[in-house]
Amino acid sequence: MSHLTDLPTWAAIPVCILLLLGSGITLIGSMGLIRLKTFYGRLHAPTLGASAGVVLISLASMITFAVLQNRWIFHEILIIVFVILTTPVTLMLLGQSALYRDRIEGDDDVPRKATGAPVDTTTMDT
Repeated sequence: MSHLTDLPTWAAIPVCILLLLGSGITLIGSMGLIRLKTFYGRLHAPTLGASAGVVLISLASMITFAVLQNRWIFHEILIIVFVILTTPVTLMLLGQSALYRDRIEGDDDVPRKATGAPVDTTTMDT
């Protein structure tokens, strides 16, 4: 059984860099959740931070266990695939439900639903 201290230097350096980058990006996304004022703005920062952070941290884990156990670990690949597939879907569903709610409440800050009717450009200010 190999230990984490058995990780060679040539593998430890990229693992550390990936872990630091992944955790930093995730932290920035979390801070965006706190700092951004609107719900729509708050959707993007954690979504992008979580996606990029999970991918980088999973890559670090893949390198670590590939070197220590001399085999590829596919759990991380599944985690990356599921995060990449589910995060944008969740973002779209949350955004659409908030937009629907805001339209029902009559909020003027959200765009109206497109009707498919041609837009009269002669009355628009330029």
